[in-house]
Amino acid sequence: MKTKTIFMAFFIMTTLVSYAYPSFGREDVDVEPLVNPGREFDTLDVISPASQDYNIYMLEILPPKYKMYVETCMDKMEPIGKCGLYVIKEILTNEPVSRECCLKVVKAGKQCFIETNKLMFQFYQLKRFASQVSFKINEVWNRCSAEVII
Repeated sequence: MKTKTIFMAFFIMTTLVSYAYPSFGREDVDVEPLVNPGREFDTLDVISPASQDYNIYMLEILPPKYKMYVETCMDKMEPIGKCGLYVIKEILTNEPVSRECCLKVVKAGKQCFIETNKLMFQFYQLKRFASQVSFKINEVWNRCSAEVII
C-alpha cells in the first residue's frame, strides 16, 4: 500500500515536467528547455499500463533504507503540495517557481530536495531527462536558497 502511495505522490509531481540545462561542462550552456512549456509539457503525465508497471517495479526494488529516507523527505515536504510540481516544471522548462515555493523547498533541506528529485527522474515519464538534470536540480536549489532566508 505504501508503494502505491509513493508512486501516486511521485506521479502527481511528475505531471508538470520539463527541463533545460543539458550540460554543465560548457561555458556557453544552452538555456533552451528540454521540454517546451504548454502542450509538450502537458503530455508528460500520460501513463500507459507498461509505464505504470515500470514505475511500480522501480519503487519495489528500491533498498528499504533509501525508500524510508525518501518517505521521510516527502513527509518534510508534505506542505509543498503543488510547489513540488512547479519545482519539477522549473527544472524542465526554466519557468521559475515563486518565492513561497522556494521557501517550502528550502525548509525541507538540500539533501531531501536532491534525493527526491533524483528519484522522480527515475520514473518512466522522466527517465529520459535523468542524465541532464543534475546540474539543473542544483541550480534550482541554489536559486531558491539564495532567494529565501530561513
